Amino acid sequence: MASILVTGCAGFIGSHLAERLLHDGHRVVGLDNFDPFYDRARKQQNLKSCLQYPRFTFHEADLRQGMDALVDALPADPIEVVVHLAAKAGVGPSVREPIAYLENNVVGTTHLLEWMRLRDIRKLFFASSSSVYGNTPERPFREDMNLLASCISPYAASKLSGEQLTYTYHHLYGLDVLNARFFTVYGPRQRPDLAIHKFVRLLRAGEPIPVFGDGTTARDYTFVLDTVDGIARGVAYLLTHDHVYETINLGNNRPVALLELIEAVGQAVHTTPQLAFQPMQAGDVDVTYADISKAQRLLGYAPQTTLADGLQAFVQWMDQMERI
Repeated sequence: MASILVTGCAGFIGSHLAERLLHDGHRVVGLDNFDPFYDRARKQQNLKSCLQYPRFTFHEADLRQGMDALVDALPADPIEVVVHLAAKAGVGPSVREPIAYLENNVVGTTHLLEWMRLRDIRKLFFASSSSVYGNTPERPFREDMNLLASCISPYAASKLSGEQLTYTYHHLYGLDVLNARFFTVYGPRQRPDLAIHKFVRLLRAGEPIPVFGDGTTARDYTFVLDTVDGIARGVAYLLTHDHVYETINLGNNRPVALLELIEAVGQAVHTTPQLAFQPMQAGDVDVTYADISKAQRLLGYAPQTTLADGLQAFVQWMDQMERI
């Protein structure tokens, strides 16, 4: 089994991934800066099950602080693979705070890559985003599309910049890389600012749900454990292959329109939604739609969770959190 560094391990996807890797028998080194975007206590709750494993160690550090912070925080023992999930997330906030997104997602990633180079760590799984496709008219989105003029938010630009950086280090230093473009991941531990989380809270409070645009915008919603399975498969691929540089989509291959999603959330909480239509938000794309054939071919990736089952799991988790 391998020793794997997971950045952003206290977050939504990172904590699920750490659990999966530990369950699979790996040693996991976790890194997180507890960004105040949402409550630190919630992130600490995410880590509770990981902390029960003797093969899990956690280090608090901020990638923006440079090489010294990483050298001081992380152990000197060998790490075979880095899964880089740490990032400042969210399209809308990035429009309001573009510099913060570039500092976290571009400068922070560069610091990590430099640390990997100095430590001679050769394997990287990099978390990118479907936002890099922007409003590309051809669908579903394929990894070989030309994205030169696709990014319509600072968040998207920061993620595409991250992909370019990983290629630079692959070219210069032989780093093996899998870039994975995530498509609207949802499920237990989802950030409180994301749509499904907000919709459940509003429905239970008897408040209307804001609908930005006419409700026809659509997202390729992917349940978190399906995304995590793709990451775990990507780690296994990196461990067994050399001279790798690949970019893959980890989506569900089925866009769900906003009005359809709201109806499904209403069914999950047994409430009929009331709608409040509003203008489109800056930076939002019309549709995300993943072609997952490459991930299927390389990794055997095959998402299993229906939207109804995923929403039910999320609602059950919210109920548990309210009892804590």
